[in-house]
Amino acid sequence: MTTPSTIAPPPSHDTIDQAAGLAPGRSAYAVRHERDKVATATQACEEALFAGTLPGAFTPAERLAIAHDVARVSGVPALAAHYRTRLETAGAPVPPALQALLDDTGEASDVAGIPGFGDAEPRLQAAARFARTLALEPARSDRDALLALPAAGLSTPDAVLIAQLVGFVTYQLRVVAGVAALDALHAPEASGDPGTSTSAPFASDAPFVHPANLPPPGQPLRVAGYTSETLDWKAWLPVVDPQQASTEQQAVLDLSHPKARTSDFYLLLVHQPQVLSERSQAFNAIMYAPGGLNRAEREVASTVVSRVNGCVYCASVHAQRFEQLAKRNDVMAQIFEDPDTAGTNPRERAIVQASAALTRTPGGFGPQHLAPLRAAGLSDLEILDALHAAALFAWANRLMLNLGEAVFPSAG
Repeated sequence: MTTPSTIAPPPSHDTIDQAAGLAPGRSAYAVRHERDKVATATQACEEALFAGTLPGAFTPAERLAIAHDVARVSGVPALAAHYRTRLETAGAPVPPALQALLDDTGEASDVAGIPGFGDAEPRLQAAARFARTLALEPARSDRDALLALPAAGLSTPDAVLIAQLVGFVTYQLRVVAGVAALDALHAPEASGDPGTSTSAPFASDAPFVHPANLPPPGQPLRVAGYTSETLDWKAWLPVVDPQQASTEQQAVLDLSHPKARTSDFYLLLVHQPQVLSERSQAFNAIMYAPGGLNRAEREVASTVVSRVNGCVYCASVHAQRFEQLAKRNDVMAQIFEDPDTAGTNPRERAIVQASAALTRTPGGFGPQHLAPLRAAGLSDLEILDALHAAALFAWANRLMLNLGEAVFPSAG
């Protein structure tokens, strides 16, 4: 089943530029568009997620209402306003249940208690409840939370779509917060009075870890329940049989990853092939763009976010990639132990702490969190790359945490 197209195509402007208040002539606008592939891929993801031709029962209007709710409860009102405007100006009356969700003031402890939303269809209530939990507490969005969706009558494509939608919006709102902070860092008041500091105080330095006390890079690092060894991942919902996949699904699997046809992760996400395709474009544009922040430091940001969010699988993958690139694992051991104090030098500590702040409190993120990055010598493009990597793993972690679980190698 595909949902009818009830929402006009998105406007041609860039949502993040608009929500962050960026415009041509501003330094943050210029640096953001040095990564035009990221900007284009991000906008394409939004367009895909609200298309009227996606498999499943959720209408574009319902998706917009959930996107608004995720942005609002996450503390980024400018992005919430964007989604509200898209829904209210779509040319059709907003259904009463969706209007109730738009107008929620946050007083109810559960979505069923929102005035006017308690009589919404069970599938819509289940999706809104799942979305809020996933947005605010990704580690709590476990197998039971996911299986509440099919119990409410949602199909696997529906569940995958809601997970991708929430993941994307949590990424998008963090990019909005990050580039708005970068823009504010250029404002006169951010650089001005010599007696005023906009820098956030550093946490205490991490204890020095002598390399002799760590396994050699390439050997598994195991600290505080986290590891750099190769893990498997098992989906909690039925995956697509690659032998039965549609032509579109086959093409997207081929483009996504060399091992996509044997990966539960890709075989689950390909229930929504258009969305998976656009997400892959955004991921590659962020993690593999030439120049700017070096690849190893992007992996530092990714691992910090994964540690803060409690995503053992993502932390293992990106700690391993850092080791491969940097030929050391000391900062990974520190991140696994305590991400708030990790970093072997001021540059690493600035990346770690900005990534953690953006992960935990996007609504409170500001230039004070970026000033230490600039003080440590990062260029604006390097800062943007760190922001992109940190924001991206808000999305990646939520997919890994809410759609399946990490599987450790068997002992012996």
